Amino acid sequence: MNAADYQSFADAWENRATIRTRPRRVLEDDERLIYPTSRQPLVLSEVFLRECPEQRDFALVQTLYKFINDVVIFETEIVDKTARSIAKNRFPVAFPFPCRYDAMTVVVDEDYHALVAMDFMQQTMAMTGIAPIDLPHEIELSRAIPAAVELAPEPLRSAVELICVAIAENTVTGDVAAFARDDTVKASIKGLMADHLLDEGRHSSFWARMVRIYWHTASDADRQCIAEILPVFIGHYLTNDIQKAFDLRLIDALPVNDATRRALKDEMAGLAFPINRHHPLVGNIVRFFHSSSLLDTPCVQHALRDYLV
Repeated sequence: MNAADYQSFADAWENRATIRTRPRRVLEDDERLIYPTSRQPLVLSEVFLRECPEQRDFALVQTLYKFINDVVIFETEIVDKTARSIAKNRFPVAFPFPCRYDAMTVVVDEDYHALVAMDFMQQTMAMTGIAPIDLPHEIELSRAIPAAVELAPEPLRSAVELICVAIAENTVTGDVAAFARDDTVKASIKGLMADHLLDEGRHSSFWARMVRIYWHTASDADRQCIAEILPVFIGHYLTNDIQKAFDLRLIDALPVNDATRRALKDEMAGLAFPINRHHPLVGNIVRFFHSSSLLDTPCVQHALRDYLV
């Protein structure tokens, strides 16, 4: 895709963006779950079900708080930064004004998503009386993107950042879609995820197109350099060190005896997904490489061979 071929989604944003069209979502006081059990293996573990099943709701509320915290970090510290640099014409690749306008709508959307997420945390604390335990100050991308950018020569660092953010935005879209389909959770939570998905579908397409435009301008040498960095980024992105540390803090916060606490930690220790083609997020990542045209390039195919089926 050439920059001159870009078509803005300005009209779609005006007519469909959640900040334009959605009322405030209000948390229901009903029997449905506040967070899916399928997304917190701790509450489905053998030891938890045997020793402290009555702590399920506490664990799920804390996991919702971490999810909200992750959303706020992702939207305001990572996506916002790159989108804003494009919108303000500070990105090394010169994008035409329609791209820059759309980038500013992404900034507005993502900050709004963070605001809505914080509203839900506030509502949850008020309804449940449960305060959050110590939440992480970073997410996996907080480490993965700098690790990848640091490997690039100075002229390519912004391009690597762009591609990393685009990978993450496309991966998150698939993850939010799965959350939005879960019928076990409260209607307001599903609505929140559906609203988020409506915007993220537009964003994922935007980022894929930005990468296609950049990739069209990149030299063979630049493509080769970036291709070699991609597996490093993916390896850092798919780690679960931050999640694991949170789960250990969550176990420490449970009102259980020391033997149960040790057993829960031992059981959780073996639940990490392998960082290879079988990781559940890899399918979303590979789909992005197809849609962005990167996977049409032989050096990218070679660099990602361990993740391709």
